Amino acid sequence: MKGQVKLVRSERQGLEERRPAWWRRVWQKVRRWRQLARQRRQLAMLSDATLKDIGLGRADIWTESHRPFWDDR
Repeated sequence: MKGQVKLVRSERQGLEERRPAWWRRVWQKVRRWRQLARQRRQLAMLSDATLKDIGLGRADIWTESHRPFWDDR
């Protein structure tokens, strides 16, 4: 079973290397957008005590969490 997992991973890595460079850049951008959306959702769920500890207010969090996922500044 362990050998099969390695085989699947190596095939997947080979497939990614065969894709054009523009496709890899697009896929990386989509992954980054998903990561940003997830982080902003998690940030919005922090408690007021946690926000106080990190020096942010609820208004700061509201502003950040309502930014569009593609806004990567």
